[in-house]
Amino acid sequence: MTINKTKTILITGSTDGIGKLAALKLAEAGHQVYLHGRDAEKLASVIAEVQAVATGEAVGHIDGFVADFSDLTAVLKMAAEVSEKLPKLDVLINNAGIYTASVATTKDDLDIRFVVNYLAPYELTNALLPLLKQSDKARIINLSSAAQAPISYKAFIGQERLNDKAAYAQSKLALTIWSMGLADRVASHNINVIAVNPGSLLNTKMVNEAYGQYWSSADKGANILTELAISDEFADDTGKYFDNDIKDGVHGDARGEFGQPHADALNKEAIAELEEQTQTILQSIFA
Repeated sequence: MTINKTKTILITGSTDGIGKLAALKLAEAGHQVYLHGRDAEKLASVIAEVQAVATGEAVGHIDGFVADFSDLTAVLKMAAEVSEKLPKLDVLINNAGIYTASVATTKDDLDIRFVVNYLAPYELTNALLPLLKQSDKARIINLSSAAQAPISYKAFIGQERLNDKAAYAQSKLALTIWSMGLADRVASHNINVIAVNPGSLLNTKMVNEAYGQYWSSADKGANILTELAISDEFADDTGKYFDNDIKDGVHGDARGEFGQPHADALNKEAIAELEEQTQTILQSIFA
């Protein structure tokens, strides 16, 4: 993995799972890493762990931000804090995600999966675009999934309830559709966007709570996040979907490859409809 220079990287949802593992790997490689979590105490503990392995320019440049991504006001507050602290951002990894929840709806009566998995990264990314534009060549890595399903806009706006599996799959397709549209929108600013399925049933807390089994190690997901974030191999890739799930037809720890996203993610009408519905719902929240 060839890397040109040290990067400033923000990883959401990085107090456990593949987000935390990626943070450790990136700090150990000398990159300035900024973490995010919902719980201040847990975040402080993980920051200390990452600081302990930091090398080179990463030393003294490991920190984090607290925000509950089910609250979009908190997301925008965090974006303001990031913008105040950092002069630029080279890599944004939108890793935070949720599958099951004790309460399935937010204070705005929206499904928590749509909010945490799609609307929060949408809002955060758009708020941080000025910082990303300060980078020579920025990257946005959006965590998709093999589980993707066509979006019910009745469910999206809170007029229909879905089970965990459907809500998760629809929110991940929303993220993937948005990623493809975003890639076109920011191309002129030298910002690359990749959606990635880091691998199905990785050995993480979220997967074990949802399914009670796993296929591959969490390192498989962390490794591909790390490579997509900093490797020169991916310097010219944008508007693409990396499928880390299956290599040569089998599940395992081998790295995957670029593949075809869900058809809706390449459909201009579907991209436009999602943007329109997103703006409508955000206007109602922040009215």
